[in-house]
Amino acid sequence: QVQLVESGGGLVQDGGSLRLSCAASGRTFSSYVMGWFRQAPGKEREFVATINKSGRTYYAVFVKGRFTISRDNAKNMVYLQMNSLKPEDTAVYYCAAYYDTGLLYYTRASYNYWGQGTQVTVSA
Repeated sequence: QVQLVESGGGLVQDGGSLRLSCAASGRTFSSYVMGWFRQAPGKEREFVATINKSGRTYYAVFVKGRFTISRDNAKNMVYLQMNSLKPEDTAVYYCAAYYDTGLLYYTRASYNYWGQGTQVTVSA
């Protein structure tokens, strides 16, 4: 079992930056693939970025070059550094996880564990 708690959301202006954090419980954090998803009002939850236990990453096309996912296995933490934020990045951001089987997935259904989400609002 993994429990996830996000933090770091807030209100930022167009072009600004935020760093989201996700604290994970459990002794086997390093065995999990960690991901970030987001959900804007009236839209489906969508993939943002993912990182496996070895640090391999994969990003959604719309955030590549602006967002960076990272993890600290010693601290049971995963981060999402978001730069050059745009109003269309406004959403609730969720941390998610699944046990690493060697494959990197970006579909929502692949992730077994979810946090409660943190709101990110980018003003124009």
